[in-house]
Amino acid sequence: MPKLPQKKVGIVACSGEELAEGTVTRLAALRVLEELRPDDTVTICLPLFLAGGEGDRAFARYYPTIAVDGCELRCAARATEMYSGKPAAGIVVTDVVYEAELDRPEGLRRLNEAGLQAVDITAERMAGMVDELLGKRWSRRQGVFIEDTVPAEAEDSSKTATCACGSGIPIQTVVLNNETVTLIALPTLIEQFHEAGKPPTAGTAGALLEQVKIYNPVPDELEADYLEMIQREYAAFCADKEPVI
Repeated sequence: MPKLPQKKVGIVACSGEELAEGTVTRLAALRVLEELRPDDTVTICLPLFLAGGEGDRAFARYYPTIAVDGCELRCAARATEMYSGKPAAGIVVTDVVYEAELDRPEGLRRLNEAGLQAVDITAERMAGMVDELLGKRWSRRQGVFIEDTVPAEAEDSSKTATCACGSGIPIQTVVLNNETVTLIALPTLIEQFHEAGKPPTAGTAGALLEQVKIYNPVPDELEADYLEMIQREYAAFCADKEPVI
């Protein structure tokens, strides 16, 4: 079984730089990531996410994510939903300012007092959301919350504060029926099977598929296609590892 990261919460912050509220989102996210909940969160880089960063998109697809937006446009939340799935939670700075009856934040590089207060309140609310999300059971395979009666999935107990693109989530993009599919854990599984001396046979591919299905949804009608693809990928990996004579 590959050692995937413990369940963490991804934080994707608005990257708008023309509004002070955008600065508030980034500073609040940074405080949660570095001070309030460093062991329980990873940052998702929104520009990289939009540009097609597979690591960030895979994380947001299979782990709970908080979208932190500066205004009602909700760019971070909408981008997350478009490319990965609806965020598990969201927070909008303009709403925080209104609810806390603060003056409007001002300043892009240096926030005024209202902006600094907004950072404090936003960060605290975000930390509370992290605690709430971690208290719920999450299906990494389906990317949704599951009922408390379902046993929690085993998670790696290591704790490291990092970004999603370097969070240790092993992913591999493969071609399946002329379409690209991103699979969680496939590189690690292939490497472990190779280290165990498993030959590139149909039987090995079947065993690999069963492991892949733990972390990825595999439609029943496509199992044969997945099996063929996995056998092909494993055979290619084994061929690359053969010593050159």
